[in-house]
Formats: sequence, C-alpha cells, structure tokens
Amino acid sequence: MSPSRKQGELLSTQNLSCESNHSAQELFLNKSQIKTWQKRIHRHQEHLFQGRPGPTEQGSLFKDLEQKSEFNPLDLVALPLSFWRWPKAPHNGPAIYLVMDHSEELNSHILLYVGETIAADQRWKGEHDCKRYLSAYTESLRNVGLKIQLTIRFWTDVPTETTKRRKVEQSLIQKWLPPFNKETSSRWNTPFTAPSL
Repeated sequence: MSPSRKQGELLSTQNLSCESNHSAQELFLNKSQIKTWQKRIHRHQEHLFQGRPGPTEQGSLFKDLEQKSEFNPLDLVALPLSFWRWPKAPHNGPAIYLVMDHSEELNSHILLYVGETIAADQRWKGEHDCKRYLSAYTESLRNVGLKIQLTIRFWTDVPTETTKRRKVEQSLIQKWLPPFNKETSSRWNTPFTAPSL
C-alpha cells in the first residue's frame, strides 16, 4: 500500500486563499484542489458502494442490522434537496438520511453527510449545518466549472428508538467517513465546513 498524504497537506491554509466579503468568509479553491479532495473521499468509499469490505474495515456494533437490510445508499430513492418543499412528504417518521453527490469526473457517487431523524418529513426544513456546507461546496464547484448532482436519500428501516438510531448513524459515519459530518471533517481537511465570520 502506498503511503498516503498527510491530512494537512491536501488543503492546507497555504493552498487556500481567503478573502473577506462583508461578514462572510469565502474560500476560493481551484479545480485541481477540489478534484483531488473528491478523489481522496472516493478512494475510501468506492469499495463500500460496490459492497466489498475495505482493507482495514472494523466490525460494526450494528453489523447484523446493516447486513439484514443489505444497506447500500444507491439502493435508496434519490430525492432533490428541495424535497421538503413538496406538498406531500415522501417519507415520514424515523430515518437515517444521506446526502450524496455524483461526480461526473469520477463517474461515481461520494457520500457527503449521514444524519438521523425522528421525523423525516421535518428534519431538512429550517437551519441545518449540512445545508451551509452544501451551499459552500456547490458554490466552489460552480466557480471552477465542475458539475454538481446533489441528492438526499432516506433509509426508513431503522430503529424508532433515538439512542439505537444514533448508534446506527455513528456506525455508518465511522464506516463511510462522510466529510461533512463533524466527526470526520478533520480527516478530509474539509474546507466547506469552515465557520462563518
């Protein structure tokens, strides 16, 4: 196995130019930086999308639940991020939700965020940290001419008890390492999760 680059090397502060615009900080990333960042995530997640165990994959507390459901995010119905504006909600009740992008460059998906909710029809309404990250991500990709195909998917075959559902969520986060989850954003040196000024 070839040695990987250190976390701080890919998108270090030296590689990012920040410019203040009113009260918001804007990150300007070039096309190569964004593509390299996406490729790093893809390398980790590719085998998971294909249903193969990874080289260093650890056991999961909820392995039986994941195997029973043969969990693969691509098996879930893809919805636009604006689904919550529809007159009738496509999902209700407890769920694990996953936000993904399909990279034309990689010809593959990357899982950006995993969350859990007791009310799938309500969770995406209003303020949400992930919405801010996705907005920064979308703007950065558009600025360099890369296409964005964001979707959200709901897995409703999950425990109704919040504590158990959160354990499933954490298990998925540790397995997939989505870059917009706070637990894993430092691993990817994710610039899109930088706090606003």
